[in-house]
Amino acid sequence: MTARRGSVPTMHDVGKLAQVSAMTVSRVLKNDPGVSEATRERVFAAVDRLGYRRNQTARSLRLGGSGMIGLVVTNLANPFYSRLALGVQEVATEHGLRVVLSNSGEQADREPELVDGLVDHQVEGLIVVPAGSRQQHLAAAMRHVPVVFAARPPAGLDTDCVLVEDFHGAREATACLLADGHTRVAFLGNPPALYTGAERLRGFWAAHEEVGIEPDGTLIRQGLTDSATAERATLDLLGQPDPPTALFCTNNRISQGAIRALYKAGTTLPVAGFDNFDLSDVLGLPLTLVSYDADEIGRQAARLLVDRLEHRDGEPPASRRVTVPTHVIRHGAPSGDGPGQAPTGA
Repeated sequence: MTARRGSVPTMHDVGKLAQVSAMTVSRVLKNDPGVSEATRERVFAAVDRLGYRRNQTARSLRLGGSGMIGLVVTNLANPFYSRLALGVQEVATEHGLRVVLSNSGEQADREPELVDGLVDHQVEGLIVVPAGSRQQHLAAAMRHVPVVFAARPPAGLDTDCVLVEDFHGAREATACLLADGHTRVAFLGNPPALYTGAERLRGFWAAHEEVGIEPDGTLIRQGLTDSATAERATLDLLGQPDPPTALFCTNNRISQGAIRALYKAGTTLPVAGFDNFDLSDVLGLPLTLVSYDADEIGRQAARLLVDRLEHRDGEPPASRRVTVPTHVIRHGAPSGDGPGQAPTGA
């Protein structure tokens, strides 16, 4: 086999001649110690025969591709998505791919335009954190490139996804508050249409059911989108005749808004929530936080996408769901006094 007349040989050409995948060619050219010597010799023989230039290892796994993958997140200002993007970039760089990043701003109606633009620019594949439950535009994109979902699952689409233990983390953190004696725990959540919002409410509710307590519906606030809306919701809860004695928040921005509201109200309540955040350990507040490796979500999503790119000329792998584990960390003194404790500074 030789490269097409007048064409520049690609990593794909080398792989075909050496009877290995393009991914294996990339590993050989990077001196990966996990490749056998016999395979290494076949690849270098193919490189010599085709005149493949080593400085093309940044080429895509696809024949004639762009060498780029697209990443669409919902809010780049949120440190979670910044860390996820770093994880994607880490794996992409290992495989000679570049990452093109787009931010939907949590606007579901904006996402189709971003996805179409990336496909039009010939990205090799997409990693998407969907902004909403309507995903027809992603089904359309999947006819052209592989798509992997991150943080939120596909709705009726057959493809890979990487999720967090949303239900388990919420249940464990809420259980900590209940074990401390709190029976009036408020729930401050993101929009219920989002998978994360629904799963974390389900975990919150399950923790109550396990100890025979029914959550008070008047203490549940959903549809919060940022720290400002969380702050207003918390102040409203604190102003009730029978206010909550502890708070559960479904993400870091909501936790920060709740903490700001407590500061403005001059009171301290235990706060539990998803996502660790900077300085949480030095605030001196009773915090119970669900922590996980956001970089790993990005790394796992990128590995799934690269694997699909490697198999694009053969039988594609069955859809896979990877779950990144969570664990609870506690800062400050747990609220052993339970409900009714005097607020700090009171």
